[in-house]
Formats: sequence, structure tokens, C-alpha cells
Amino acid sequence: MHLLKSTLQNIQEVDQEIMKEERKKVDGLLKPQGSLGVLEKIAVQLSGIYRTTDLKPLKKAVVVCAADHGIVEEGITSAPQEVTAFMTNNIIVEGKSGVGAISKTMGADIVVVDVGVNADLDNPKVISRKIRRGTNNLAKGPAMSREEAIQSIEVGIEIANTLIEEGYNILATGEMGIGNTTPSSAIIATLTGKDPIEVTGIGANLSEKKLKKKVEVIRKGLEINKPNKKDALDVLAKVGGLEIGAMAGVMIAGAQRHIPVVIDGFISTASAAIAIGLEPKIFDYLLCSHISLEKGAKIASSFLGFEPYLDMGLRLGEGSGATLNFGIIEAAINMTREMEFYSKTEIEVI
Repeated sequence: MHLLKSTLQNIQEVDQEIMKEERKKVDGLLKPQGSLGVLEKIAVQLSGIYRTTDLKPLKKAVVVCAADHGIVEEGITSAPQEVTAFMTNNIIVEGKSGVGAISKTMGADIVVVDVGVNADLDNPKVISRKIRRGTNNLAKGPAMSREEAIQSIEVGIEIANTLIEEGYNILATGEMGIGNTTPSSAIIATLTGKDPIEVTGIGANLSEKKLKKKVEVIRKGLEINKPNKKDALDVLAKVGGLEIGAMAGVMIAGAQRHIPVVIDGFISTASAAIAIGLEPKIFDYLLCSHISLEKGAKIASSFLGFEPYLDMGLRLGEGSGATLNFGIIEAAINMTREMEFYSKTEIEVI
């Protein structure tokens, strides 16, 4: 708890004065003001995060946190739990997975962390920080203890701090965990007050019959556990997941160290909801990559105030959408580094 508490206490607001300077700089580039839209907004936000108008090239990493979920025993997934271990081992192999192929294209490194996979991976390329072998079944009681929820967040903080010390200056969050759209839906339902049917989707191609059962399971879990939406740790512990907590920890560490963190789709957004619930200032350190096709994604993003950059029908997870957005973010930085400035006396028409 000490690491989480001290990290939260040391989070500062982004630098608004620097952002005003960057806005003037961006407005002075050789283009009509505002004509590069979201790229301009990204550049201004980055300046406030990094506290400089001299934006540097990126050293990029995507942190993929992996864990299993006791809720799968309810039969609400389209794939068996063993897939979590299989995919966790394969994500780290260059180019084999969706996020692997995209990260290779984007020049980003992949870091895979086992926070709670229900198997012994025995893979030296996967960082083993296993807290337990999967959560409990949230339909029968709390997914984990409050202490375990804190541990999961602190794993993310520690991993992010290590990467930042190694020179990475932007991180993306990804996950692997069969069944993890269920706790994500439970988290968003709790925080927004929405009925589970409004925020629960098909996950990895769930049948309509299993989708109905998934909604019922979430309702049951919320009724049994009664998570307190004003206490983010209570929500995470009662209806969340270990990888959800770890991704929240990456976001918390990024904010404390003045490093932007790119959030991925629905599950990563649920993590962001936990992080922001613990410290609202974290919101300004997060870049929302895309709007997932998962049903609750738009509600979750709107609730938190995010404006996702892309809408491409993505719902793979793994950090694939977040990693894809590294190219957009680099374009925003290169805009400020490469474009010429203009003089109004020389080009009045712009």
C-alpha cells in the first residue's frame, strides 16, 4: 500500500502554462490554424505532460498484463481458460500475435507481465509477478481481497517505473485474460450506474445465449458484492481483475513520472476508470487510442470524458489499438519538429 499511496500523492497536474505556449507554437506552423485537428490537440497535451515545448522522438513500449478469471466457470466465454496461458506465451514472440505484428510495424517493444495466469508459464521472456492463479468467481463473492487489488496496481507501478528508468518515454497498456470483458463490464456498470445489459458485449464472439447468461452473471455479481462506486479499490477488488489493476498501475506511474500512457479498448478503459477514480489528475496523462467495438466502450469513454482517435471496429485487445496509435502520436510530435513557421506579414491568407 505504501507504493500506491506515495505514487498517488506525488501526481501533479499537467503544466497548463506550457500547454498555452505549445498552442501558440502549433498555431504558428505553416498551415491554417486547427487544420491538423487531433494532431494539434495531441501535441498540446504532450507538452503539458512532458512540461516542455521541445517534444522529443519516442521510445515506445506496450505493457501487456495477463491474468485469469474465476468467472469463466460460469460458462460465459467462447474460449477455454487455457487460451490465456497460450496467448501470453505467444504475444511476446515477435510478430505472432495481433499486438506483435502492430508493435513490430510501429517500432515498439512488448513487455508481457504475468500478474495472475492460472498456469506455470516457465517462459523467461514473460515477467513473472503472479499474485495468485486467477481471481475468484465474482458471481459468488469478491474477485479478490483489497490487499490483492492493491498488489496488482503496485505491480503495474513497478513495471512502468522500471521501463521509464530504461528510457521509455511513452507506454501503452494491453491485456490478455479469457473472460476479462465480464469484470470490465461489471466495473463500468458500477461506476456509471448503467444496467449490465447496456455495457455488456460479445467479447470474443460470444453466442447470443451465452451473452444473456453473461449479463445475468454480472447482475448477480453486483448484487452479491455491492461494490462501492465511490471507492475505486473496492470496485476493483470485488468485481475486477488482476490485469485490470496492473494496467491501472501503469497509468498511475506514468502520471507520477510525467509520461503519457496510451489506453487501448474496453478493458483498458475500465482500468483507466479505476486509475482516475483513485486520482482524477491522471485523466490528463492518458491518450485514448480508439473506440472499441465492444458494446460498453462508448459509454465508458463518454463517462470518463475521452475522445478516442480512431473508430476502426477493433475489439482484439492485447494493446493492439493503443500500439497502432503510436504512429499518430509520432506524427503529432513530428508536426511540431519538422513543419515550418510562417510570418503573417508574408502569408496573410493562412
